Amino acid sequence: MSERETEYDLAVIGSGSAAFAAAIAAVNRGGRVALVERGTVGGTCVNVGCVPSKALLAAADARRVAAAAGRFPGMGSARLAVDFSELIGGKDALVAGMLTEKYLNLAADYSFPIVHGTAAFIAAGDGPALNVALHDGGSRRIAAAHYLIATGSAPWAPPVDGLDAVGYLTSTTAMDLSTLPESVIVVGGNSVGLEQAQLFARLGAKVTVIEAMDRLAPFEEPEVSAVVEDVLRDDGIAVHVGATLVAVSGRGGGEDGAKTARVRAAAGTETELRAEQLLIATGRRPVTDGLGLDAVGVKTGARGEVVVDEHLRTTNPRIWAAGDVTGGPQFVYVAAAQGTLAADNALTGAGRTLDYTALPRVTFTSPAIAAVGMTDVQVIRAGMRCDCRTLDLAHVPRALVNRDTRGVIKIVAEAGSGRVLGVHAVADGAGDVITAAAYAISAGMTVDQLAHTWVPYLTMAEALKLAALSYTVDVAKLSCCAG
Repeated sequence: MSERETEYDLAVIGSGSAAFAAAIAAVNRGGRVALVERGTVGGTCVNVGCVPSKALLAAADARRVAAAAGRFPGMGSARLAVDFSELIGGKDALVAGMLTEKYLNLAADYSFPIVHGTAAFIAAGDGPALNVALHDGGSRRIAAAHYLIATGSAPWAPPVDGLDAVGYLTSTTAMDLSTLPESVIVVGGNSVGLEQAQLFARLGAKVTVIEAMDRLAPFEEPEVSAVVEDVLRDDGIAVHVGATLVAVSGRGGGEDGAKTARVRAAAGTETELRAEQLLIATGRRPVTDGLGLDAVGVKTGARGEVVVDEHLRTTNPRIWAAGDVTGGPQFVYVAAAQGTLAADNALTGAGRTLDYTALPRVTFTSPAIAAVGMTDVQVIRAGMRCDCRTLDLAHVPRALVNRDTRGVIKIVAEAGSGRVLGVHAVADGAGDVITAAAYAISAGMTVDQLAHTWVPYLTMAEALKLAALSYTVDVAKLSCCAG
């Protein structure tokens, strides 16, 4: 076993979005950087998260569009065949290309090494250091002026009787199946569960969704949840809300191996559901196991998250953390922004912070779910008076020409001032609409200003203008291109 000392300005544990953003920022500031990765380079997003899931969702939606083409007069519908293994192969090729271009090649371009091994903090005489058990044998000690924990998060499953014995899929393993299951029970009706449910349903599987809270998308506005449930039922997906998974039995994986899920409703009644596969989408937890955080005085929270201050410094002044491991918003763009911020603060003492007031979020169902800012309940809890308007997409010309008016736009404003505090949407292109809303909130715009901002006709973004106009006029009585 060999051991050698190496000096860096910043040593990063992890190689995902936060890690790479920090490494690039540090190199650009003249820093010497090393990354340590115990698994696959690139982290969650490119390998098993955003990129592969959205690629498969896009394919599933293409099949849905073909099947729904009959909504246009003079057109028929087509039911496209699915070669699932080839679909997965295409996803894998896309991932491999992006991994090479956006991670491996970038590491070479910026000349920072990626050490393949498992890192743990140790208390050295002059402060913290990393002991790395190398994958190719031996060990290596890495010493740095500063350290960044960027180990991300992993799917979490609740303690359910029989679950571990029977086995289950997560959003990660579901995308590596070699064959399309005939039926899937999805446990969890938030963003990941909704995306996975639609993905498998639109590829041809029989899907059931179980959500423990009283509605799907339980952290979104109630108007959003209602539309989402209707959309899923239109897709032939069975929905059970206010239902808790209490036990699992069976084997799964074939005609005679169906898994049985026992579900308890809020009233106490129990129902048995059967499917070939069980997919658990009940959230993610920070990955901090084996890091030796106690040895260097780094505190963690109730869910294992690394506790940081507003500058992303941990309780050890030389150790920082960024991304999902901090327990904050689990978005790749947040991880990247935090990685850059942590590097700036560590290497230059910048003292920067991030403002999450206008942080947008998107669930890539179709129609998509998107939101930014506060809900009406949050406004009231903050001691403000709320003035809200909800616009059905039946009033939006883009939705009318698309022959699909399923959706809603809701504006949450402060009563009196009219300042826009939140926007919530279900619509095709909702992510693009919500980007405009994020700018409006960042600029402190009022509903009146939003109503009188230029918007191109026959874009879904016009829904935002129409929702703002609905504060003062009956939009049903406007001409097709509202003035």
